[in-house]
Amino acid sequence: MEGESSLGNVEEFLRECLQGMEPDCRQRSAGRPRVLPATALWAGLLVCVLQGFHSQLALWRMLSQKQLWFYPRFPVTDQAVYNRLQRGGTNALEGIFAEVSRVLSHRLAQWTPPEYAPFAAQVVCIDESTLDQVARKLADLRDLPKGDLRLIPGKLSGLFDLRTQQWRKVRFQPRAQQNEKVLARELVAELPLGSLVVADLGYFGFAWFDWLTEGGYFWLSRLRQKTSYQVIHTYYSRGETFDGIIWLGAYRADRAKYAVRLVTFRQGNTLHRYITNVHDPHTFPMAAMARVYAQRWDIELAFKMLKRYLKLHLLWSAKPVVIQQQIWATLIIAQTLQRLRLEIAYRAGVDPNEVSMPLLVEYAPIYAYEGQDPVAVFVNQGRELRFIRPSRRTQVTAPVLSEDDLSPLPPDLTLVRTPRYAQRKASRT
Repeated sequence: MEGESSLGNVEEFLRECLQGMEPDCRQRSAGRPRVLPATALWAGLLVCVLQGFHSQLALWRMLSQKQLWFYPRFPVTDQAVYNRLQRGGTNALEGIFAEVSRVLSHRLAQWTPPEYAPFAAQVVCIDESTLDQVARKLADLRDLPKGDLRLIPGKLSGLFDLRTQQWRKVRFQPRAQQNEKVLARELVAELPLGSLVVADLGYFGFAWFDWLTEGGYFWLSRLRQKTSYQVIHTYYSRGETFDGIIWLGAYRADRAKYAVRLVTFRQGNTLHRYITNVHDPHTFPMAAMARVYAQRWDIELAFKMLKRYLKLHLLWSAKPVVIQQQIWATLIIAQTLQRLRLEIAYRAGVDPNEVSMPLLVEYAPIYAYEGQDPVAVFVNQGRELRFIRPSRRTQVTAPVLSEDDLSPLPPDLTLVRTPRYAQRKASRT
């Protein structure tokens, strides 16, 4: 399995991954034998997501009326399938996600895109996305007005690897209004030391930055408007282009423990301002910082893939456990398709952003069912069929500074001080 070079037939790949699971069709010690094995249930769920179905009834029809892989048709009712899902939990699907991710990491390492920030062990982005409202079909939901927070089943918080385009960790949070920083430390806690964490302003906070630094992680963020700071060393300054070391928080009541690096430059009408705990401008040049932060958009596109292209915005149920099962099934399919996109890009000699993800989601299963290799079609006919087209992503271009432009950091400069964190709810981690 792991020696194969192509993921074109996604169903075949998933079937190979599931074959190692322990079948549960043996007769149990008490009660009737289980008619529908768990592996068949989860396989059907994955195929339904891949084929774009959007209801539990579609899963029941597939299992009871169609021939799914090597399984027979199962004589089960729709209610029996509903009951199995509600009792099934998410452990099995989380295990499948981990196994699929492991296999993909091993067999497609040659298609990993060029490294961003080569000094970092990993380059990951942290963010979250709120799920769409559930339908008001249950009795306790029917009288709720549209837009009521009780109709929002929760949100996803995740770590996305910007190099490999894979989800590293995902957590479901049933409280959609919970501050994003609550799960932040848990999400990054198992990253290798020396990883670079990229985050938007929702995670901005002095305590959070200091915690990452003390934990042995690098980080990159934009500078929030009206944040006070004090410059303690200037590497370079000309007009609106600046590179130097600052203290975050110019006042005693609210200040960070560790000095950070600030870079600013203007491109068109936008003044870009980034901060990081990587002090050396040779290790992490201004242009590289801009490029890496621009890649933060990848996690937004990854969430969009889950919610729109793989139809996670059409939740199959208002039951929390079934919602989470749909989430994990969608994540498994997304992992595989993200890697398939890298394979196509590598073979076609193009940037992965030039390979249309919505068209890949739509057409890869079709070509596979027709007996064609989707990878070959996308590579050989991609430009003709407009599967491969120029990327429209905005490019952020920062000034490139030479060695002679930079004033060296004084060896005796103090870079640590006693912190004090203002008791603002948005800053708590």
